[in-house]
Amino acid sequence: MQRMTKAKPGAGVFSDLGFSPAEAENLRIRSAMMRALVSFIRQNELTQARTAKLLGVSQPRISDLIRGKIRLFSIDNLVTLLAAAGLRVDLKIKKAA
Repeated sequence: MQRMTKAKPGAGVFSDLGFSPAEAENLRIRSAMMRALVSFIRQNELTQARTAKLLGVSQPRISDLIRGKIRLFSIDNLVTLLAAAGLRVDLKIKKAA
């Protein structure tokens, strides 16, 4: 029977998938930002076309967001999209577990 090792608490799914600590943290932050945008779209019952117009991007770009294509979005780009949606990003830095 193979023994599975447990990830450190707070390490997250990206660490579990073998990403380096820096990459895992970047992916964790981007995924949280993307989830916030998708939640905004759903809560406001926006179409992709309406969302694209509101955020100043193309409809295919919104499709990429909704489909979770994380590799296509940088933190900078996501901050811009969140601001266009009227959402603010708060930054909290703490020592890693």
